[in-house]
Amino acid sequence: MLKFSSFNVTDLSHNLLQCRFAGSLPPLSFRRCSPRSVSSSSSRLSLTPVQAILSSDASVDSGSGSLANRLRLGGLTGDGLSYKEKFIIRCYEAGINKTATILTIANFLQEVGGNHAQSVGFSTDGFGTTPTMRKLHLIWVTARMHIEIYKYPAWGDVIEIETWGQNEGRIGTRRDWILKNVATGEVIGRATSKWVMMNEDSRQLQKISDDVKEEYLVFCPREPRLAFPEENSKSLKKIAKLEDPAQYSRLGLKPRRSDLDMNRHVNNVTYIGWVLESMPGEIIHTHELQTITLDYRRECQQNDVVDSLTSLELVGATEKASVLHGTNGFATATAREDQPDCHQFLHVLRLSGDGLEINRGRTEWRRKPTR
Repeated sequence: MLKFSSFNVTDLSHNLLQCRFAGSLPPLSFRRCSPRSVSSSSSRLSLTPVQAILSSDASVDSGSGSLANRLRLGGLTGDGLSYKEKFIIRCYEAGINKTATILTIANFLQEVGGNHAQSVGFSTDGFGTTPTMRKLHLIWVTARMHIEIYKYPAWGDVIEIETWGQNEGRIGTRRDWILKNVATGEVIGRATSKWVMMNEDSRQLQKISDDVKEEYLVFCPREPRLAFPEENSKSLKKIAKLEDPAQYSRLGLKPRRSDLDMNRHVNNVTYIGWVLESMPGEIIHTHELQTITLDYRRECQQNDVVDSLTSLELVGATEKASVLHGTNGFATATAREDQPDCHQFLHVLRLSGDGLEINRGRTEWRRKPTR
């Protein structure tokens, strides 16, 4: 067991080698170069535009952020336009099936996005705010999140997540992710999200100015690069309104202090947990989540009380009914004809007092694999 109270770089590298991770460990020198490390004009000419910008930031060579980046199993890709990082699935990140939970996956996505922003010199305050955003007290907030998991990694597995950002018009940005199992090279999941700017003081949404756009677009791919093809993508599908009365509910959920993030509101990953609180036990015990889409409509603060509502979603003319055998016994689930054991649900999180929607969602569930 490593004792991090007294270690040096040599000891750390030796221990990682024993764990067979030395081959994927980033160089122990910081990935971004100071101007002193580019000694000749010919070396400067060989740099890409992104690398040239990164090499001009000498301030990143000092402080605790440098140590974190040296020890992290991640870094920018060769062109500097995306970021990859490896994660080990630890026991406390796995659920009852000894596989990573959807909350674990969502937290990884958030962590990689933040580390990507930090690696190009943006502040971690507000999850990757640019210099102009910090001057104007602007922050990024999630508008939509779509995650598809094809195979959940198990306890002890090592996964690699690649992420990149890109422009999404005047009112937001887009961030995509691809998840791979390092041992097999298999793509085990994909995700995409949309983010908008909010004024930290007024809590009002704000259009993205040209100044802000110029600061982050230099780190985005020049051509559209999407984790999901736009054509027939579930990530673009509109989420229907859940009609009252809901078939399943969990009322009176209260945010814990630990649910709040650095933007002073409930973190977007917490909402996923609240959505799952109202899922019927018959599905939770026999199925696993394969797709989740969430539209974030308003902030949730620490003193808010939230109701989680869930109902089965009809899938149109091709629907095929299958009875849910549970203790309440009344429900009928709809299954897709091409996937007869896949069930779809609609969700809403709303304020208990006035019923205002906080979040609207859709989930798809497949039968758990036999392990």
